[in-house]
Amino acid sequence: MKGKELFPIGGLPYFGGIRDAAPDAWGRRVIESKLKVPANSLPESEYLLHAGSDRIGALDVRAHRDDAPYPSVTGMHSLQHLIEAADRIEAGEPVPAHLEVIFQHGTALGGARPKATIRDDLGVLWLAKFDTKKDTFCVPAIEAATLQLAKECGMTVPEVHTVNIGERKVMIIRRFDRYFAAPGMDHTPEDLWQTRPGAGTVEKRLPFVSGLTLVGCDESLSPTKAYADLADAIGEHCHPKMIMSNRSELFALMVYNIFVSNDDDHLRNHGFICDPNLGDWRLSPLYDVMPRPGISHERQLHLGVGVSGRLATLDNALSSCGRFGLTNVAALKIIAQVWEKVREWRVYFEGYGVEEADITKVESAFRHLDEVSSAEFRKRL
Repeated sequence: MKGKELFPIGGLPYFGGIRDAAPDAWGRRVIESKLKVPANSLPESEYLLHAGSDRIGALDVRAHRDDAPYPSVTGMHSLQHLIEAADRIEAGEPVPAHLEVIFQHGTALGGARPKATIRDDLGVLWLAKFDTKKDTFCVPAIEAATLQLAKECGMTVPEVHTVNIGERKVMIIRRFDRYFAAPGMDHTPEDLWQTRPGAGTVEKRLPFVSGLTLVGCDESLSPTKAYADLADAIGEHCHPKMIMSNRSELFALMVYNIFVSNDDDHLRNHGFICDPNLGDWRLSPLYDVMPRPGISHERQLHLGVGVSGRLATLDNALSSCGRFGLTNVAALKIIAQVWEKVREWRVYFEGYGVEEADITKVESAFRHLDEVSSAEFRKRL
């Protein structure tokens, strides 16, 4: 009997899970710099092969099945060299031999900004995200603070902090697709992200897919999709025990993005992991949330919010709450909980050590309740 042939859904050129295992914009630039080839000139197989074995999720790609894993991580001690190498790649300059550590450690993960995978002294895997010379404010400090504030609002966020490397600040966020457990033993969801290596434990990998893969569309179609499409995908693909809580958290994230003007909320910036305790998918911890300062009163997110499309208002968010399995009362409660924390964002950012100058530079990103809701809505809140 002949084997059954499988093809990507919707005529897509690649299976989504495999594309998620490939490097994205920054990782591709690193690989191209290493191989000294023009941008976007390599076949997808080459990008997959050069991404290293510490890519996100549980998949790995090697030239031969008997090849040993190709590690792509380094220690905290290499951060200075990684920053210098990232600066050169960002500027389109060649990377000298003593900085080639970036070629092994900066290719594994997605996103457009400079980054690298590192291990701390205990053996825990982290992602280091760097600033660039084009930034108008300290992006690592602002992104770390925005993630920490999201945690205050009740969302699931990996451990995140910043470190100073000379005069530069680096954001360090724990990789949520790895955890430690004894062979044959898995941890409960509550402590999965906090596990540490210990006697008799091994590092385990969690399968990961992006929201793009779960929704099942091409990247070019991401702007035509909505948070409600992600909520539908949660209902279709996630474990039944997680559907209600995951949809509620996704709704809270949509509201949070409205308040902080995060319009980089495309489908690749939403993720799902396969929980070993459930044997099924659930919403991943939060990542890649960045406020965008602006002067426009009317703002939009990347994904659709409600009946008024991508318009970033709370009225629009409430209009779609049914797709998240929420009543108006439940949705209003979530909105109130998020606003209770976000209204004090400046206090939180100061507590997280963000410089006053950077707070001033991003303050226009943070919207007041009155700016993103109608008077009628506020009477209901």
